[in-house]
Amino acid sequence: MIERRSCQSFASDSDQNEMAYLQVNGITKQFGGLLAVDSVSFEVNKGEIISVIGPNGAGKTTVFNMLTGVYQIDKGEIIFDGKPIHNKTPQEIVEAGISRTFQNIRLFPNLRVIENVLVGTHIRTKYNFFDAFFRTKRFQEEEAEKTLRAVEILRSIGLESKMHDYAQNLPYGEQRKLEIARAIATDAKIILLDEPAAGMNPQESEELLRFIRELRDKGYTIILIEHDMSVVMNISDRIYVIDHGKKIAQGLPAEIANNQNVIQAYLGGVKKDA
Repeated sequence: MIERRSCQSFASDSDQNEMAYLQVNGITKQFGGLLAVDSVSFEVNKGEIISVIGPNGAGKTTVFNMLTGVYQIDKGEIIFDGKPIHNKTPQEIVEAGISRTFQNIRLFPNLRVIENVLVGTHIRTKYNFFDAFFRTKRFQEEEAEKTLRAVEILRSIGLESKMHDYAQNLPYGEQRKLEIARAIATDAKIILLDEPAAGMNPQESEELLRFIRELRDKGYTIILIEHDMSVVMNISDRIYVIDHGKKIAQGLPAEIANNQNVIQAYLGGVKKDA
């Protein structure tokens, strides 16, 4: 079991307005007659690992899609590092410093491991088409810098020895790590992980938790959606719970585990005393 960092020093959301790194204020998304997300608000501070949980169909991935520009919000606002980012394009949001992974791994399977990481670095390419076509000095120097950066990232996550392997040949757990490495390569400050432990066995989940903690210790802020409650309870600093598009609870893992609204949402019943 991985020891979870003590969270007692974290103040409540109402006490953190001025220092919140990411502020999500009343975001709403409607698809036709379906209100998928209804006035959801939450805050994330630098260096936190935050989990967003809820039953299937609760609206969690829709929230992620609004945070990353895949969906435009209908109401509300998203403030990152003091600047509004709601309704910007996905590329603009990545350039601002927010990157993500997906529930279903979206690597380029026929590219090598290092090439997958290089894809992430090219969000900030400075050379132009002329440089690339004629392979100018500026192109070659920048590509060399990006390659060194990609190797450094792979070394830091333990995949340096497999940099020339094809992504499709990696074990499942390493494919998950590679997808996170590609997100890191964009120079992300906040990384959104959509069910990172999905499909993993207990040993792989333990290794992934250790890896996510290492990312946090290196300065990254992590927000994750996860259905595996053992993962959520062991990795999260704080937890937000969504059900039917609404936020129904927030707090420390121990508080969420004993919250009657959460128990009702997940189990459809009231927790009985032991």
